[in-house]
Amino acid sequence: MTTFDQIATKIIKEQELIIGPVAWEEARRVPGVHINDERKGDVTVENGDKKEVVNKLVHQYERLFGRASLEVCKSAVSSILAGMPQADVPSSLI
Repeated sequence: MTTFDQIATKIIKEQELIIGPVAWEEARRVPGVHINDERKGDVTVENGDKKEVVNKLVHQYERLFGRASLEVCKSAVSSILAGMPQADVPSSLI
């Protein structure tokens, strides 16, 4: 599992705690996010620029649920981002 896979998984799972199964439905709508197994929380970020795929995932939740959803995303992955070079961090999570 890549770092971007971990970021996407953490974001979806954290959103799921708040909005329930809708979190998985919304993630499926994001090009480049592939849900391998929802029950296991197995997510793969594919197709091109992985930072952009994560940005699209974050914006999908923010578009529907507002600024609070963005803050939930940032909080969910803060420990992962702490170990990443700043240049590798998706812009939506800065």
